[in-house]
Amino acid sequence: MPKPPTSSDEKIVSSDTIKQRLFFIVLVATMGALAFGYDTGIISGALPFMTQPLDQGGLNLTPFTEGLVTSALIFGAAIGAFISGFVSDRFGRRVTLRTLALIFVLGALGTTLAPDVHIMVVMRFLLGIAVGGGSSTVPVFIAEIAGPRHRAPLVSRNELMIVAGQLTAYIVSALMSVLLHDNHLWRYMLALATIPGLLLFVGTFFVPGSPHWLVAEGRLREAVRIMRKLRRSRKEVRKEINQMREQAKASREGPSTKELLKERWVVRLLLLGIGVGAVAQFTGVNAFMYYTPIILKTTGMGTNASLTATIGNGVVAVIAALIALKAVSHVKRRSMLIFGLAAVILMQVALGSVLIFLPKDLTQSYLALACILLFLFFMQMCVAPIYWLLMSELFPMKLRGALTGIAVACQWVCNAAVAFAFPPMLSAMGNQTFYVFAAVNLVSLIFICCCLPETKDKSLEEIEVMMRKRYSKEDAVPSTIKSA
Repeated sequence: MPKPPTSSDEKIVSSDTIKQRLFFIVLVATMGALAFGYDTGIISGALPFMTQPLDQGGLNLTPFTEGLVTSALIFGAAIGAFISGFVSDRFGRRVTLRTLALIFVLGALGTTLAPDVHIMVVMRFLLGIAVGGGSSTVPVFIAEIAGPRHRAPLVSRNELMIVAGQLTAYIVSALMSVLLHDNHLWRYMLALATIPGLLLFVGTFFVPGSPHWLVAEGRLREAVRIMRKLRRSRKEVRKEINQMREQAKASREGPSTKELLKERWVVRLLLLGIGVGAVAQFTGVNAFMYYTPIILKTTGMGTNASLTATIGNGVVAVIAALIALKAVSHVKRRSMLIFGLAAVILMQVALGSVLIFLPKDLTQSYLALACILLFLFFMQMCVAPIYWLLMSELFPMKLRGALTGIAVACQWVCNAAVAFAFPPMLSAMGNQTFYVFAAVNLVSLIFICCCLPETKDKSLEEIEVMMRKRYSKEDAVPSTIKSA
């Protein structure tokens, strides 16, 4: 087995070249996130046209089939996230992304050409598999490529591309509904989802594999060659490769994958990952994203104005994600998450109070919209990007894909629970629903304060050692990491 480079530690790649290469790799990978955002956002614009009768170009959706079409993607995403985690551990992140890209394209074409509701539900479910698979694979791939110095801002681009995809979907829906007068308008909306899928598929032939996965598979020479193109000096390459080799050796000599899944520290770590996903979804973010027009219409705001406000959601989310790209490099993960949850609680209490205690007039509408937009701002700046970042770095190398897939699958289940629960809660409890969300988020805040460790400025190998020590009595610290 070849040894990592031990010659002089002079620079082998300039910083600008590294940034350009990493930017391209991340741009390709996050085409999956862009497709994720577009596919979850475009359905809100397509549904009104899909409910039209068959002779008017629609699918004659009923309230039941409308919910079925919408939720099929969410259930598919949960299964996709779960399966893709194991696939990426077995065949690699890059191959998994390439496969998911094909599923993206097939699902998008299938929904575009669907002749009836039954085919539409099946195709939306297929599209959901790609969405969920991408949501668990993309952050892990970026984290393993980026290295400790660039990991936080680069992984956070995943969240930026998700919200950019959603904003694109809102704008496309608005523009097409105004400019095009065609009974099959919704098919054009759905067809555009093929573009990021095609770009992802083609792009995977021009990006390297994950060095971490390659070392774990015993392909050290390939990993070193990739690292030399993505790190500034031989010293940096040597340090990271040594850490990867130690972790790979410990994994080979340690318990099997099946035995490792039963170890206390791994189970606790998985429960932590699932818990963080529940925290992110139980903020109610999807209730706000999906049902903003409904919330605003209760204040007396018109239908067109409330639909336009949805574009405001997307704009605010993109701005917040851009700010997060800078913040994650300087602010600790725990601090950002705690601050974000505190702001979310405050905005939910404020929204409930505005809707309950103020008269239904224009002032109430604008204040309610301000609360929603501020909620989304703090959610997308402090909570969502930290969630995806943690999913890319919490879990051990040997099970990273599988555990990330399980945790993200559970997050999608929580997503579905919130989306389904919000309308009946709002109907039964009225605007006091927002106080319930605030109370749930208070519990989430306590959970994060008590249970989440800090991972900033640590390599993936150092995080693995820290988690093993924190959640078990074992003290298996490789010598190279002790001296790092």
